Amino acid sequence: MFTFNSIFWVFFIVVFLVPFFRQKQIEAERMRTIRDIEKARSSRLITMIHRQEALGFLGIPLHRFITLEDSERILRAIRFTPDDMPIDLVLHTPGGIVLASEQIARALKRHPAKVTIMVPHYAMSGGSLICLAADEILLDENAMMGPIDPQIGRMPASSLLKVMEDKSINEMDDETIVQADMAKKAISQIEDTAASLLDDKMEKDEARKIARKLSEGRWTHDFALVCSAIGDMGLPVACQVPDSIYKLMDLFPQPTRQPASVEFIPTPYRRHNKQGE
Repeated sequence: MFTFNSIFWVFFIVVFLVPFFRQKQIEAERMRTIRDIEKARSSRLITMIHRQEALGFLGIPLHRFITLEDSERILRAIRFTPDDMPIDLVLHTPGGIVLASEQIARALKRHPAKVTIMVPHYAMSGGSLICLAADEILLDENAMMGPIDPQIGRMPASSLLKVMEDKSINEMDDETIVQADMAKKAISQIEDTAASLLDDKMEKDEARKIARKLSEGRWTHDFALVCSAIGDMGLPVACQVPDSIYKLMDLFPQPTRQPASVEFIPTPYRRHNKQGE
């Protein structure tokens, strides 16, 4: 005969296990979908999905962004990929640590085969920097990228430099002067990085012009650059994303716990035929 305690424990176990098995089911379905896309495109598919809109704990929002852990996992995925196999990267991110974004971008640029970055919704800041490494950007017509102007603390680097222009150095405290110096260096560094990512896709002068436009702070940091604007800059963009990528995005629901944001099938690939099987 069931007692109240036994019913309680059965209920507790069911409540605990059902979400666990549901999560495992979604993860397995993601892996199947990733493999199906890889077979169809004869490529290695990597995802970096930072779902964050509905994350929270006790009412406190939790934010996800590009981290060094993400860069470690993506670099590992690239090492597992043969030089003659294309790489597809699905990006959904608000940005993150510059060092991690630059690591990812440079590793993708060095990959000998074609690199395609797909943006079904948004890839801002560090995500936009990564996009500059792509041989082709597939951007949904309603999706967006953004400027890559650096931020010093919570302030735009370009705005700190503007303060230096408008005020005498004797009117500013030492911290502001130091931050302005850091801002000048940060803008120069990001511009150089962006130009180096683009220099194999266009003339060096054109690459420098685009890099400066994106990094100098002419827009606010969250300004939306839609597909047509990216194309007008001269970047290799197409305003379409394969339907299979939207299906894959549906398998990244808003989580109650944080899974790894970067996923790929963790095995080295060796190409045997045109289908990559």
